Amino acid sequence: MDRLAEQAEAAISLLPDHEVYGRVKKVLGLLVEIAGFGEELSIGAQVHLRPARGKDIVCEVIGFREGHALLMPFGTLEGVSLGCPAVITRSRPVITPDDRWLGRVINGMAQPIDGKGHLAQGGHPVPLRNTPPAPHSRQRMGKQLDLGVRAVNTFLATCRGQRMGIFSGSGVGKSVLLSMMARYTEADVSVIGLVGERGREVQEFLEDDLGADGLKRSVVIVATGDEPALMRRQAAYTTLAVAEYFRNQGKQVLCLIDSVTRFAMAQREIGLSAGEPPTSKGYPPTTFGELARLLERAGPGGPGQGSITGLFAVLVEGDDYNEPVSDAVRGIIDGHIVMEREIADRGRYPAINVLKSISRAMPKALTDEQNAIIRRAKQVISSYEDMAELIRLGAYRKGSDPKVDEAIRVYPRIEEFLAQNKDDSTMIDESFRRLAEILGMNKDG
Repeated sequence: MDRLAEQAEAAISLLPDHEVYGRVKKVLGLLVEIAGFGEELSIGAQVHLRPARGKDIVCEVIGFREGHALLMPFGTLEGVSLGCPAVITRSRPVITPDDRWLGRVINGMAQPIDGKGHLAQGGHPVPLRNTPPAPHSRQRMGKQLDLGVRAVNTFLATCRGQRMGIFSGSGVGKSVLLSMMARYTEADVSVIGLVGERGREVQEFLEDDLGADGLKRSVVIVATGDEPALMRRQAAYTTLAVAEYFRNQGKQVLCLIDSVTRFAMAQREIGLSAGEPPTSKGYPPTTFGELARLLERAGPGGPGQGSITGLFAVLVEGDDYNEPVSDAVRGIIDGHIVMEREIADRGRYPAINVLKSISRAMPKALTDEQNAIIRRAKQVISSYEDMAELIRLGAYRKGSDPKVDEAIRVYPRIEEFLAQNKDDSTMIDESFRRLAEILGMNKDG
């Protein structure tokens, strides 16, 4: 009864005491202009268009021009005509997550799309565009979070509350890497946002990559690439809002978004439609501001709260790791995992370049012994890759350099260590034990 009373109270608090109408004056592509709203509207407010036939069409205010409000829809504009009523929603857009959302798949509007029936609603509204916790009240990052992937657990230790980017071109394996982390992490809850994903791949991700066990403790938010820009952007906001709900309960949350680049592309469409000037590679200035606001919401919470460990995939256009979105994201987050096509081409997955990747939580996250193991492993990899061309050509003479000789002997075993099947999981201690054994640094030896 208490839960029902909370839900009823939350629903009633969101109801407006009166309705304000405007009228559609112009439709150009997916941009709708309305007039007659007075001073009731603000950027980000929601408006419901009511065509003569069909359901309401939810829109969002993205700007103003010559006394008219500019809207973009979350769906198609079929049935909308000149003079169509536009009902203004005065309440702040919120969702009401609940623990029973675990195991469910929803869209950007927090509606179920998995065919499992009604989605239970909680009693505590969470704003879709929430503000991050105040810097002075945030806790510090916690201890290392076990993600079950050897390369990440050792060379890229990720702490609770840290934000990491996974940078790769298309088809290099970042979605599979994200699913491995979601399945094997020791975090309490995984919240996964598939933003702009290919529609046919969603079911494959859920069944083959994430699996039933991974889905059981996850909430998956999906907006496919064919959906309007607002819906794709909304999916990212909903992902963070759900993660914040679980963080406020004191839980350790793993938040995955694939991909932040498609969120930026959606924001580019919205900004250009509103008349913003294009700047870097066609991205308007608001794109980079929105990126920072989205990513800053992840991280440690305040006293008594849990933390959101964020892993954000960045789809690198043309394999250019310095393109505008990649450059902007690197400056916001706490480390980056670089996946390279050349490594994938030689059959090693996950295709992580451990020398070009970095975690800003290291070396404090590791013990002195673990840091020594990683330093030694990086020296071996670096020594081999510096001489790789000569070794392949047969131009290197054995005995010329003891470090290179050691690298030639050890490097294949390190490559084997870094390779990991998606059905395989290795915890932190076991990962370091195996790497130390390869390097001859185990305590027994």
